[in-house]
Amino acid sequence: MKGLFFLISVIAFFSCISVSAQYSMHQAPAMKRVLPDSIDIAYNSKKNWKLAVGQIVGMNIGLWAFDRYALKANYAYISINTVENNLKNGFKWDNDQMATNMFGHPYTGSLYYNSARANGFNFWESAAFTLGGSVIWEVLLENQPPSTNDLIATSIGGIVIGEVSYSASDLVLDNRAEGTERLGREFAAFLISPTRGLTRIMNGDAWQKKPTSGRQYGIPEIRIEASTGVRTLSLGKTYWAKEMIWTTNLNVEYGDRFDTYNKQPYDYFMFRASLNAHKSQPILGRFNLTARLHGTELIDTEKDYLSLGLYQHFAYYDSDTISSESNRIPYRFSVPASFGGGLIYQNKRSASWLFDAYTHLNAVILGASLSDHYKVDMRNYNMGSGLGWQAGFNLTYKDIFGLHSTYEGYRMFTWKGYPVGIDWNTIDPNTLNVQGDKSQATLQAFSLRADVKLHRRIYFTLMSYFYSRITNYDQYEDVRAHAKEGYLMMTYRF
Repeated sequence: MKGLFFLISVIAFFSCISVSAQYSMHQAPAMKRVLPDSIDIAYNSKKNWKLAVGQIVGMNIGLWAFDRYALKANYAYISINTVENNLKNGFKWDNDQMATNMFGHPYTGSLYYNSARANGFNFWESAAFTLGGSVIWEVLLENQPPSTNDLIATSIGGIVIGEVSYSASDLVLDNRAEGTERLGREFAAFLISPTRGLTRIMNGDAWQKKPTSGRQYGIPEIRIEASTGVRTLSLGKTYWAKEMIWTTNLNVEYGDRFDTYNKQPYDYFMFRASLNAHKSQPILGRFNLTARLHGTELIDTEKDYLSLGLYQHFAYYDSDTISSESNRIPYRFSVPASFGGGLIYQNKRSASWLFDAYTHLNAVILGASLSDHYKVDMRNYNMGSGLGWQAGFNLTYKDIFGLHSTYEGYRMFTWKGYPVGIDWNTIDPNTLNVQGDKSQATLQAFSLRADVKLHRRIYFTLMSYFYSRITNYDQYEDVRAHAKEGYLMMTYRF
């Protein structure tokens, strides 16, 4: 469940999400809204406790068995004594790499979540199953102390990826299809949401032809765009990457941000992701998701629209050393568990020029920030909590030109640090229970993007990102760091 599982999960999740089909893309939706059938809503709401619990327990035991007997991982050698020790010693902060802790565990949580979601449980009920699956793994199936950050990231972050993958699989499925089309749809849905696919196999839905589509959500408005091209990365003013980095960006907008007709969790969400193909950079470079949990319209006239909502946020930014001349990492931070309020505004005064903007203020339950000093086992980042804020705008002229900008910032506090004068030679990483350096970090990410139409659905895209970090350490001098990225891409809007 460590590095290999993370790599497989990233490739499977994003490749399938792109087949299934955060900028507000002012274009005709790739899919027009179709309301769900009442028959499908009733069928998908039938609860099956035994199958949901059985899948979660079975998946945990299967992962443990693989780790124990195939990988022979030290942490998988368990007994009654290890369970007793875990219950006695309680939860701690672990030292796994950021990719595992801040994305791999949320992905695992999404499997727990969809075990319940696919068996009739609603959004909030499935969240409880996600927490239960995480507790089972942390307490019973590892000989290391249960992890505080894993419990938070798996349960809360698992909801994010879980509901997104469930919604994406819902778009793919069609119980009216037959033959190779049906096989292809079921296979794609299985890859997008494995536990939903498994549920359909176990209850026979995967091959039964029915008069309705079987979609729980019908088809909302959805906009999808994929960009591919090159990326350059710099650290401060000195070190530039010696090679261009080939990258692919995915932007998806699910539902209508300017309509709260449904008022159900995740009736609207948008995510953007960046995948790299370069030996020096992680495969998953960026993943941002903002999902509406509840919204209400404040203004809705012919000229203006304004809504207030409760949102869930997920952010993941990762990079690695870019030059042999520098051993420093440009940026690395993540926020898998964050909630807050937000405003969305739209100006409707012009038919040709369209403008909208948003702003959010969030409470960060769990976040991670690159450390300049803490390097224990596989971890080189601090964990903490604090505040987050987001803002952005979109300005477009018809479907010919678009200018988009996003800004997000975080102020995260690491309050459980290690003691002054600690002897690192005597420290056991499996028992060290700290969040990292005792510090406060201010993180910022700003982007600016321009799109120019070339032909029909094809656009030329220029984009830049600017990252900054200020870390105030209690035991060390403060550190200021910044990095820049430039993108030159071709974009296709579905």
